[in-house]
Amino acid sequence: MESNNPIEKIIHLRELLKKYEYEYYNLNQSSVSDAEYDKLMNQLIDLEKEYPQYITPDSPTQRVGGTFDSSFKKIKHSQSMLSLSNVYNEEEIRAFTQRVDEAVEKCDEYVCECKIDGLSISLIYENGTLLHAATRGDGVTGEDITLNAYQIKSIPQHIDFKEKIEVRGEVYMSHQVLDELNKIQEAEHKPLFANCRNAAAGSLRQLDYQITKSRNLDTFIYTLIKPESYGIKTQYEALMFMKKLGFSVNPNAKIVKNVDEILTYIQDLSERRPLLPYDIDGVVIKVNELDLYSSIGNTNKAPKWATAYKFPPEEVPAKLLDIIFTVGRTGRITPNAVIEPTKVAGSTITRASLHNEDYIKQKDLRIGDTITIHKAGDVIPEVGDVLLNRREKDAIPFKMISSCPICNEKIYKEEDEADYYCLNISCPARVLESVIHFCERKAMNIDGMGEANVKMLLDKGYIENVADIYELYKYEYELKHIPGWGEKSVNNLLAAIEKSKKNSLERLLFALGILQVGEKTAKILANEFNTIDALMDADVIRLSSIDNIGEIMALDIVNFFKESKNIELIMRLKAYGVNMENLNVSHADTSSFFYNKTIVLTGTLSFISRSDASSILENMCGAKMASSVSKKTDLVIVGEQAGSKLDKANALHIQTMDEQTFHELLIKEGKVLF
Repeated sequence: MESNNPIEKIIHLRELLKKYEYEYYNLNQSSVSDAEYDKLMNQLIDLEKEYPQYITPDSPTQRVGGTFDSSFKKIKHSQSMLSLSNVYNEEEIRAFTQRVDEAVEKCDEYVCECKIDGLSISLIYENGTLLHAATRGDGVTGEDITLNAYQIKSIPQHIDFKEKIEVRGEVYMSHQVLDELNKIQEAEHKPLFANCRNAAAGSLRQLDYQITKSRNLDTFIYTLIKPESYGIKTQYEALMFMKKLGFSVNPNAKIVKNVDEILTYIQDLSERRPLLPYDIDGVVIKVNELDLYSSIGNTNKAPKWATAYKFPPEEVPAKLLDIIFTVGRTGRITPNAVIEPTKVAGSTITRASLHNEDYIKQKDLRIGDTITIHKAGDVIPEVGDVLLNRREKDAIPFKMISSCPICNEKIYKEEDEADYYCLNISCPARVLESVIHFCERKAMNIDGMGEANVKMLLDKGYIENVADIYELYKYEYELKHIPGWGEKSVNNLLAAIEKSKKNSLERLLFALGILQVGEKTAKILANEFNTIDALMDADVIRLSSIDNIGEIMALDIVNFFKESKNIELIMRLKAYGVNMENLNVSHADTSSFFYNKTIVLTGTLSFISRSDASSILENMCGAKMASSVSKKTDLVIVGEQAGSKLDKANALHIQTMDEQTFHELLIKEGKVLF
């Protein structure tokens, strides 16, 4: 239930936005659309206007989105790389121009430019040579990607200009390059890139510059830093100046005089958008006369003299050819739409999840219907609505299947639950998904056991379940004679299997695929019980007494270890020498002030890194580290620039400790030397 408490609302929105920013900037993906992100941001802006006393420096409203990867050297920007405010309709565009007019009496010219969907970059030249290249990062500090920038053909390594100069723009990948790259990925049985933006970001932020070179990235440059130093008076002049120096400048930039011309430009570009060889997600509108910028001003994170009109999410009509069903490792049955191949936001869509029976019935989807398709977060294909005016008279209402599409066993649904499950743990689909999960990097980390190889091993009968992985050595001769394998790859696979036996208990617990037991819960269980035997003996009361484990999860764990086939599996794994103990047993000081306390760290610590502080607290002091503040939190340790976690701790009246006191206590207990 949504809270009516403004502090809790603000904290909740900040945490959501930070999560989505991390996904977008660091993982090069997103679980929400731009429109949904912007909606949440606007809600937070409105709340902070109403309650300005709760604004903190690290709020997403006060800073540019994004962080940086610690693998790269950091570069501090000469001027902050600000983001842009967004507008979505004619009314908001008119409001933007009205605010500009109020600030400078009247603005006579704007420049409209394509909003390229890529990754921001800053380029610094000295004596005509590219000196540094950096990503936006957090807006103040970026990642040093100079070597990678050298690999992009449209970024000149040398220019005919001796003064120091900085330009900024966007790195992108064209539709043609993405198609070619995905063909290679598919041939090598690697995951496909979802869209041009993700592919560009992942390609630019590579530690191996040769990978960047192979990806054929491109750029458009659109900002000149300190243009007045070169006698330039307008944004359009700056674009032409940079073009003359040899930078790639988007040819669609245009000077417009008023709102009506801005709207005409947007309409024209919207119509031409599908024909462009690269992705754009809007139009950038900038005041043309540079002298006016100081009078118009900036907010903390965006200039007031520019804004970005965002196109509405692209929805495309498509024919629903069929509804088929897939089975996950837990047995969950998921209906999927089979769609007539349809181009949406730069990629061809043929499938989309329909989630569950209720979702289909709510939308009244019928095979043969014409439906709309869009991409949630510009990544995940999602079914919109049925175009009822195009429905055929003989369209048949959807009826849920009653048996598993793979093993034909009856499927079940709990009362008040949305999902159906196949309960047959020997179902081939469940086996395939469970083996893939068992071998994943965060589970048993068996390199060489990706989906294609697992499916092949199952089809050939070399394995029937996860325990059989540890008998693959018996098929060493056969494996070495499989086309595309060979001696080296087989030896590497067998070595990875052998190495996996030495994993700590928490990896095994996660790999087993116990319902609701993710990485974090697996670690909690391993630390609490230390051996799998002790965990198998635990009852619901004992399990549900542990922090972060409720009764439903406790029941799922108990039921897993009651299943005879699961017990047999664990016995076999034991026999093969798979470790069943926690190798990270804490040798904690029970007399420590921090012992047995649930602790959250927030802000930056000057004397130690957050990860090292967590390690000391957990392993030496016996603390339980948590990532978020709740009523179960005992203590919040506060460093510099602490944000929403401190707000929440104060709201919940949870004890806090400043960095100096924390440091002194660690010294007193002999956990650190200075």
